Amino acid sequence: MKKLKSYNVNIYCGLQETYDKNKLHKIEDAYKICDDFVNEVKDCVSVTETSFRYVDGFEKGIIVGYINYPRFPRTEKEILERALSLANNLMIGLNQFRVTVITKDESIMLENDNVIRWN
Repeated sequence: MKKLKSYNVNIYCGLQETYDKNKLHKIEDAYKICDDFVNEVKDCVSVTETSFRYVDGFEKGIIVGYINYPRFPRTEKEILERALSLANNLMIGLNQFRVTVITKDESIMLENDNVIRWN
């Protein structure tokens, strides 16, 4: 049996590109971004489908989870840094305005300055 301090980080990301209901990514697009990332850094994440409900709308999305896995222990800093890097990859790859990373103590919102904003 292996035990260590528990720590997890979740990434919340939509699958609808910007606010355009006609540009929907498939969950497989998110899987590919996560697969490429974990294969590069030799890590593991979970990916859960979700639905974001907000004022006058909704969209499908994902929650990507990072845990402190006892087989490959990491510090809280390492997990957060990896989660932020993956969140950035998802934000860019899925053309999102913003992605949120949640730790036990804070919510961190990444914003994509490269997305063309339309009204």
